[in-house]
Amino acid sequence: MFVDRHDAGVRLGQRLAGLVTDEDVVVLGLPKGGVPVGFEVARALGAPLDVIVVRKLGVPFQPELGFGAVGEGGVRVINADVVRLVDVTREEMSEVEERERAEVLRRVRRFRGDRAPVALAGRTVVVVDDGIATGSTARAACQVARARGAARVILAVPVGTPDTIASLREDADEVICLETPTVLWGIGTWYVDFIQTADERVVELLQWAAPPAAEGAVPGKERTVKSDPPEPADEVTVDAGPVRLPGQLVVPEKADGIVVFVHGSGSSRYSPRNRYVASVFNRAGLGTLLFDLLTVEEEYDRGNVFDIELLAGRLAQVTNWLSDQPWAAGLPVGYFGASTGAAAALWAAAERGSRVAAVVSRGGRPDLAGARLAAVRAATLLIVGGCDELVIELNQAAQEWLTCESRLEIIPDATHLFEEPGALEAVADLARNWFTDHFSRTRVG
Repeated sequence: MFVDRHDAGVRLGQRLAGLVTDEDVVVLGLPKGGVPVGFEVARALGAPLDVIVVRKLGVPFQPELGFGAVGEGGVRVINADVVRLVDVTREEMSEVEERERAEVLRRVRRFRGDRAPVALAGRTVVVVDDGIATGSTARAACQVARARGAARVILAVPVGTPDTIASLREDADEVICLETPTVLWGIGTWYVDFIQTADERVVELLQWAAPPAAEGAVPGKERTVKSDPPEPADEVTVDAGPVRLPGQLVVPEKADGIVVFVHGSGSSRYSPRNRYVASVFNRAGLGTLLFDLLTVEEEYDRGNVFDIELLAGRLAQVTNWLSDQPWAAGLPVGYFGASTGAAAALWAAAERGSRVAAVVSRGGRPDLAGARLAAVRAATLLIVGGCDELVIELNQAAQEWLTCESRLEIIPDATHLFEEPGALEAVADLARNWFTDHFSRTRVG
């Protein structure tokens, strides 16, 4: 299984890096789920990333049966065999095509904005999606890419059935698929985290990958990226008693401090929510350490997820490891906790001699830290979704125990995972400001 779409993209990019040796490569992600996968593939190949918006032209009385596809730039692909088979009229075809072209334009404006599409003529094009069920959209994308002048079309996906993958080789020069189960059941069953990709996330990833405008430049030929994509992370391993905890470390040049992400379950370093928030911190000059408090095997026992003392002990060991690194000397440290990880963060921050300057809880359970809350000295920000009424009450009760500087922020209309448009962005902004403010106070002190 894949942890999430970014994990799938990293693994797919590793596979393609040894197979795609062409220098003039473009990666096209199918919105929405194919864009985060394609983002990692593009980074692995050192290639530009763009979105490919296609719409299937469905037979009016049987929409799941496509008689063709349309894409931007007036590209139109028609399956003459299907047209003859269903005896669809020109008027009916025109009505469907007009409707779908309008949808293509709407989505292109939404995702790419005013930027011109990356040129495909004469280039190798890698079409990426997060998985293939029926294959109709991927097939249309390959046909549209070829109609836009692609010299070679490669379809790359994390998962799909053998029969569907074989059929798509008629439309792509090569099909790369990491997992080919006989029975798929659903693409989402192959991901631990298959949360729907928000429009805003697609736009953000495309902006990160977009080359800077250059006077006289040929659209699509630039191969550098903007200066503010997510920082490449270093893989680290921390010894924590009987286990070794893997993590991902990013320390920007002249970092103002380091934020340790604390989550009560395994694979948190791959969480798309954590990774997004970490990228916001990195762009603000904050270092980040994303790591797993539990091994995959330990997470199967749900009792471990609520063993706050165990989680806090491991967090303390990770913090000690961080303090021993020469490049971290003198840098303030903060904890960003979610779920039971918030309680572990506050428990560890309450230890005598703790050097933690600030703690932020995102939809967390700080109440599980119990009486130890009164010993916390680190400035604490509690963030809760406005629709998460029970957790609001638990956070209010926890705040009454705190004797340190504290604040409770409620994001209106947000649920527990902050999946609503703009909710996670609000969390990231609040947390970034909290850490930068209190890190600067720590340095002055």
